[in-house]
Amino acid sequence: MIKYNLKCHQDHEFESWFSNSEEFDKLNKKNLLECIYCSSKKINKSIMAPMIKNSKKEEQIEIINAEFKKEKNELLKLRKYIEKNFDYVGKDFSKKVREVYYDKNNKKAIYGKATLEEKEELADEGIDLLTIPWINKDN
Repeated sequence: MIKYNLKCHQDHEFESWFSNSEEFDKLNKKNLLECIYCSSKKINKSIMAPMIKNSKKEEQIEIINAEFKKEKNELLKLRKYIEKNFDYVGKDFSKKVREVYYDKNNKKAIYGKATLEEKEELADEGIDLLTIPWINKDN
């Protein structure tokens, strides 16, 4: 099967499938083809782009997918380490991080959630934070 872009003498464009190129020629010679818009019998093939398999592009996609999977696994390892070694404080993070920061005897390691505004306020106070992409374990 082959698909052709077709054009009538009034410049209407449409597509049609043929079993091979000879079939198109035979049907067109017998005036059995017609424009789907105006029923004109004067039909020609228009320029068409063939589908080409681009193995280089597919290889690049595979490389990117492999790199993505590797990075994802690294982030999952980091998440596992954080969950094992840090205390989760949830949305109270900005309050709790201040307690840890200003109490020099407190060596508690915490993680949680903070809004952009809270992060900016903490940065203004000189409290450095690290934001980590939190990858879903089951994704």
